[in-house]
Amino acid sequence: MSTPGTRTRTRKSPLERSAEIRSAAVEIARENGLSALTLRAVAARAGVAPGLVAHYADSMDDLVARAFRELVASELEQVRAEVALVEDPPARLARMIATVLASDHDDITLVWVDAWSLGRGSAALGAAIDEQMGAWQAFISGIIEDGRAGGLFRTDAPEAVAWQILAMIDGISAHALTRGTDAAAFATRLAQACETLVGTEPGAIVARLAR
Repeated sequence: MSTPGTRTRTRKSPLERSAEIRSAAVEIARENGLSALTLRAVAARAGVAPGLVAHYADSMDDLVARAFRELVASELEQVRAEVALVEDPPARLARMIATVLASDHDDITLVWVDAWSLGRGSAALGAAIDEQMGAWQAFISGIIEDGRAGGLFRTDAPEAVAWQILAMIDGISAHALTRGTDAAAFATRLAQACETLVGTEPGAIVARLAR
């Protein structure tokens, strides 16, 4: 017999509970970085006991790796969509630079910075980092290959150049986050460096930054 004030508790399925825990981990990582992901923090955000998090997550390493993969893969998809709005390769590189150096990407920069540190002690996170860095490199390399096919870029090493551009983006973003400066202030210098690396005319990418 029910009485006023009695609440019926609905038992959630394992899939629902697992999804809630993963969602809580992603929210924490986006707000405070991967280093903030602890058993107690995830449990508190999900509104469950720590033991339940341990039950539904294979391990905290796995939960951290999943949160990292979801966040950074989502960022790449957003950048792909933004870059797809312009057609020629110089403009696509310019749009990519402007997008990833924008201040609204600082939360993902923090996730990356934490990942590079924590990944040394986690095989699961290390594998996720390799996977996502490879996806970024392939994305940039694809733009460069299109530029070569159209006669706009003259580099003979598109894959190596893509890694170098990615490293510059990561370095600028990480330094700006650490120093509390605006990464976007370095967009022009990065675009100039990219012009040299891909072998295009001076100003070809820089001129498209503001478009």
